[in-house]
This record gives sequence, structure tokens and C-alpha cells, in this order.
Amino acid sequence: MAFFRGLTAVSRLRSRMANEATTLGGVRWLQMQSASDLDLRSQLQELIPEQQDRLKKLKSEHGKVQLGNINVDMVLGGMRGMIGMLWETSLLDPEEGIRFRGLSIPECQKVLPTAVEGGEPLPEGLLWLLLTGKVPTKEQVNSLSKELLARSSVPAHVYKAIDALPVTAHPMTQFTTGVMALQVESEFQKAYDKGLSKAKFWEPTYEDVLNLIARLPPVASYVYRRIFKDGKSIEADNALDYAANFSHMLGFDDPKMLELMRLYITIHTDHEGGNVSAHTGHLVGSALSDPYLSFAAALNGLAGPLHGLANQEVLLWIKSVIEETGSGVTTDQLKEYVWKTLKSGKVVPGFGHGVLRKTDPRYSCQREFALKHLPEDPLFQLVSKLYEVVPPILTELGKVKNPWPNVDAHSGVLLNHFGLSEARYYTVLFGVSRSMGIGSQLIWDRALGLPLERPKSVTMEWLENYCKNKAA
Repeated sequence: MAFFRGLTAVSRLRSRMANEATTLGGVRWLQMQSASDLDLRSQLQELIPEQQDRLKKLKSEHGKVQLGNINVDMVLGGMRGMIGMLWETSLLDPEEGIRFRGLSIPECQKVLPTAVEGGEPLPEGLLWLLLTGKVPTKEQVNSLSKELLARSSVPAHVYKAIDALPVTAHPMTQFTTGVMALQVESEFQKAYDKGLSKAKFWEPTYEDVLNLIARLPPVASYVYRRIFKDGKSIEADNALDYAANFSHMLGFDDPKMLELMRLYITIHTDHEGGNVSAHTGHLVGSALSDPYLSFAAALNGLAGPLHGLANQEVLLWIKSVIEETGSGVTTDQLKEYVWKTLKSGKVVPGFGHGVLRKTDPRYSCQREFALKHLPEDPLFQLVSKLYEVVPPILTELGKVKNPWPNVDAHSGVLLNHFGLSEARYYTVLFGVSRSMGIGSQLIWDRALGLPLERPKSVTMEWLENYCKNKAA
């Protein structure tokens, strides 16, 4: 899959004549547009054969090349650092952060189409990039927006399934229930039951993934309005893009909030394949479970406190700081509260990451958004102060490999500013976003014919005996 790295060159490319076809830094730019150029599925159909050949060549020429050594710490420590799966759509570098098909977040902000001049990227553009490795034109993004809108109708039984739950059920429980209820519409399951060539598995998977992505905002907004707004739903606005329409259905129409939702969904779409939700989606999908089943499983992983629930915990913790110290918290008071949290055996939510060793660029772009749109917000100012206070304390503690803020340290404060203050709901927003990354990779899993995932497990006795024999 092609990767892009030269931003300056891209700026020059954008200004060239529309009928020019150029390749730069491995990223393909298709400037002449026909109906097939605007159709995402047609683009994929062209790309898949060459990527299948690429995988075959990789296996035949380099299949026996070792990628590293596995030690006992890795086996006992959550498989940290093991290379164990193929994930084409993004790659996480400990120093640079996430790259979507080779593009960093700042690069995506510069080259992906936007809804407003100088605004945030449209998530549809990133979805196109994840699936094809190509930076889309505005026309391609508009076409994809219309396609998603056309696919967004949700069957009545889905809402009935959600309504069968107590309104007090956690938003993620209700959201996942909605996704499972959508599963009866699975094109993959229907095609597989009728008999389908393995070479064509990707085609109904594509249909399921795009239908799923399209239907998540109505389902997610229904859950929000059911729990927090007395069940008063808001109809979609067909004139809006994906993220803006989601914000509208939630009940937030401030243009700045629409921009925030575009940014939020874009930066939360994917974070390579080793995190809990992504790995779960890939694992379940490897059994040829359809995208609805795979994504529902991924959502259940995302709902865990050590994964997607963390963004909820951050805002609650920040509000607890204010409750105890008051709104005019000093640096010394903040240091004292951080130490109090740590000494109680808890973590400071929003800091540290399993892979990153520097400030999460997803945090940085949200900070830039806040500086631009809400610099005087008291919670934002507190987050800024935490950025100065927490890392030195965690470094002094000596137990944390990465003391810097991650994506969760900022998102709740931004959402709260525009009125979406119900922290229990935040993980649902994360889930809607993550569908684009997990779904894109599921399509490529089937297109490349990736096998059932089946790693080897061992017992403590096996490890003890193995280590004893190695030492002998």
C-alpha cells in the first residue's frame, strides 16, 4: 500500500492542472476524474490484486526472516513489544506517534479535504485514505459523504432492541446492543451462507463495513438522547457531512462543535492493530465473523477502563480536582492533589501510553484547537497546568516509561466546553470513530486472505521448565 511523506511537494501537486497524473513519495494522486474515480469500491477493486501479489511476494521471499526475540517478560506482560500481526491502515511510532498510511496527524490536517477553509479534516477523507492509501480530492470525499448518507437508514428493530434495556444501562452497553441488532442485516453472512469464493470475501465485507459506519451515528445519537435528553431524538440533516450530522443528531449545532467533531472522529479512527479494540476486531474477524460481530466485540474491549473508558475518567478526575481545591487551583495545590491520587494507589488518568514515549500528537492537535477556539475555558487552563505539573511528578516517581499526556487528557474538556458534558457517553464517541479504522482493516483482512489468528499459549510450569533447561 502506498505511503506519502512529502508535504511540500503535495502543496505543489495540488496546484497543478486537473488532468495531470503524478506519483510522489509512493503516494498515488489520480487527478483525472471519472465516475469510477469517485467510487471508493472501484478504487479498491483496482488496488487489491497488486496488494495480493505484494503479500505473496513478501511471504515467498522473506517468510523465514526473524522479526525479534520473545522473552518471558513479554509473555507475562501483555505481549508488549511483540510483532504479531499485519495492520495496513496505520503505524504507531513511539517517538512520532500515529501515522495513517504514512501521514502524521499534522500532515493529514494539511492535505485532507475540509468542510470550511482552514478547518479540520473531514473523517470521510481519512476513511478514503485508510482504505486506499491515497489522499482524496474534495469531490471524492463529497461522493463518499453522499454514499454514507444513503446507507444510514437504521431498521426499527434496532431501536426496539435498545429500548428493551433499562435507560440506566451504560451508554456503551446500549450502543453495543444496537450494533448487535444491526447484525441481522449482514451482507457477508448472507453471502457466506449461500456459498462464496474466498477471493470475493472482501466484497460483502465492504458492504457491511460501509453500512455499519453509516448507521453508527444514528444509533449512537439515539442512545445519547434516550439516556440524557428524555428520549427526544433529532432527525438527520441530509445537507451535512458525516461528523457534522452526528453532532447535529446529538443536539449540538455550534459551528465550532461541528469542527470539533470532525477533528475528534478523524484522530480517533485508528491507532495501529495492537490496542485492545483493534486487536479484538481483527481476532474475531479472523474467524470470518462478519463486521458487525467483530466490531461489537471490539466495542466491548473499548468499554474497559484501561482502554476507551479512560476519556470518561479524565474529565471526572479533573472535576474532582476543582471540587476539592476550587476553581482557582494553584500549581502547588495541583501538585499536592496529583501526589494524593498516586499515593492512594490510583493513576492520573490521561497520562502515559503503552507504546508512545512522547506527548501524544492527538493531544497536541486538540490543544491547538482549544487555543484557537476556547483559550479562556477554565477546564482547558487546568489541563494546560496539568501538562506542566504531572510529567515531572511521574518522572520523579520512576515507574512510568511515558509521563506525557495522551489523547484522553484533552478530549473530554473540549466536548464539555460545547455542552456535551455527560462523561459516561464519551466512549461511545470513541467507538463511532474507531469503526473507520477497524472496518478498513477488516476489508483488507478479507481481501488479502489473512488466516485465522491462533497464537500459542503456555503455562507457568512450562515457562519454569523451559527457563530451567535453558540455564542448565
